[in-house]
Amino acid sequence: VQLQASGGGLVQAGGSLRLSCAASGRTFSSYTMGWFRQAPGKEREFVAAISQTGSRIDYADSVKGRFAISRDNAKSTVDLQMNSLKPEDAAVYYCAAGPRYYYSGYDDRKRYDYWGQGTQVTVSS
Repeated sequence: VQLQASGGGLVQAGGSLRLSCAASGRTFSSYTMGWFRQAPGKEREFVAAISQTGSRIDYADSVKGRFAISRDNAKSTVDLQMNSLKPEDAAVYYCAAGPRYYYSGYDDRKRYDYWGQGTQVTVSS
């Protein structure tokens, strides 16, 4: 699976951005899909995950109520709608394809096999 993330940019605090990740390959629907982020000097952290059918979704506590993950298996895409952005949300955001079984590590970056190249999100205060 090859992943290509897009949609990052510069936004003022309180604004919104929508990230999109396009996947190539015919097995997209068999993967848990996740978004992670990495700020300078920090480790890559979990943001959101969605199961193969979209029936299970989880978020990091820091983004609950503000971010929404969705997927379209017909188009092999996974999106991250980010609202009410805060300066602490600034980071490089990565989409990733992960565990076949959702609860075997949907929030563990070590359980994700394929990664996109990352897209920069900058939030000005």
